[in-house]
Amino acid sequence: MSEFHPVVPGSVTRCVDLARPWTATPIARDGWQEGDVVVVEAHRPPIKAVVERADGRMAKLADGDHVVGALGSRAATLEAVGSWRDVGPDRRMHMMTSAGLLGRVTSISPHLTGYIVDCHYVGHVERDGRLVRLRGTVPEATGVHTDAPVVLLVGTSMSSGKTTAARAVVRLLKERGLRVVAVKLTGAGRYRDILSMQDEGADAVFDFVDVGLASTVVPATLYAQRLERLLELVAAASPDVVVAEAGASPLEPYNGETVLERLQHRVRCTVLCASDPYAVAGVITGFGRAADLVSGPAVNTSSGVALVRRLSGLPTCNVRDPDDLDVMARVLERTGVIPRDQTASRAAATKSRAR
Repeated sequence: MSEFHPVVPGSVTRCVDLARPWTATPIARDGWQEGDVVVVEAHRPPIKAVVERADGRMAKLADGDHVVGALGSRAATLEAVGSWRDVGPDRRMHMMTSAGLLGRVTSISPHLTGYIVDCHYVGHVERDGRLVRLRGTVPEATGVHTDAPVVLLVGTSMSSGKTTAARAVVRLLKERGLRVVAVKLTGAGRYRDILSMQDEGADAVFDFVDVGLASTVVPATLYAQRLERLLELVAAASPDVVVAEAGASPLEPYNGETVLERLQHRVRCTVLCASDPYAVAGVITGFGRAADLVSGPAVNTSSGVALVRRLSGLPTCNVRDPDDLDVMARVLERTGVIPRDQTASRAAATKSRAR
C-alpha cells in the first residue's frame, strides 16, 4: 500500500479554482513565471511549520505532504528574503510564507528558524493543457471609482502593528454606522490580516491576491496596473470609508511608494505604526511625509509615548488601551474621516443611555 500524503492549498491560491480536476506537470526551469501555481513536496518540515489554507485555517505539515502555492518574491526586513528566480537546477525551494509563497530563501533571520519549510518541486498545476497562473484570476477592468476617504496605515517595518491598528480603525468607523471596506495593498500574501479586519466588522475585504499577485515585490509598472484593478474592486463595494494597509514600510521594495502616489489625493488620515520611537523620525525624515497619528509597539509604554512626542510632536494611540481609542477617534474626526454630525449623534446616544 502506498503512503498517503494530503495536498494542501495555500491561501495565496484562494482565487484559483482547485476543486476542478488538474494535474501536476513538471516543466523546464526556463518556462517558469512570476505567479505560476505549482505543487511542492515538504521535506522534513520543522515542528512549528504550518500552511495557511485557502479558507484561512492553519494546517500542520508532515514530511512528504504536498502544498499548492505560487511562485513569488519576498524581501522582509525581519524575517526572510528570497525569490523564485533564485531556484537552481536542483529545483529545491522554500515556502517563504505560511500562505504558500514559494521561492528560494537567500537570507533569513535567526528568529524564523523552525518555521521555513524546505520543499522539492513536483510540478506546475495544469488544466486542460494549460498552466494555471495567478494572472488568470485578474478581474476585468470595470472603470468603477469612488471618492470615499481613505485611512492609510503605514509602518516603519513589518510587524509594527499595522493590522492591529487597522482593526481598531475599522471598529471605530463601524460604531459610527459607516460602511467600511478594508484592503491590504502591499506585502506578501497572507489571508489572516484581511480576515481579521472582516472579524472587526468590515463590510468587504480585499488584498493584492484578489488581483493575481502572490506578493507585491514585482516591477512598479505591473503593480500599478494591478493596483487599479484592486481599487476598482474596493469601489464596487460602495464604501463610505476605505481602511487601507500598506504592508512593510514605504521605502521597502513592496511598491509602497506607488500606493502613496496613487492615493495621496484621497488619504484623509495617515496612521504610522512604529516598531520603536526613533523609527518614527526615521520614516518621516526618510520618506518626507508626515503622519496624523502614531501607533504600534513604539507607544506601548509612557516612556515610548514621551519619546515619540519629543521626536515628532505627533499624537499617539496605544490601540490595546481602550482609553487611548478616544485619541484615535478625535484624529479621525479632525481629519474629516468621521463626519461631525455622526460623532455628535453617537455622543448624544451614549449620554442618553447613561441616563
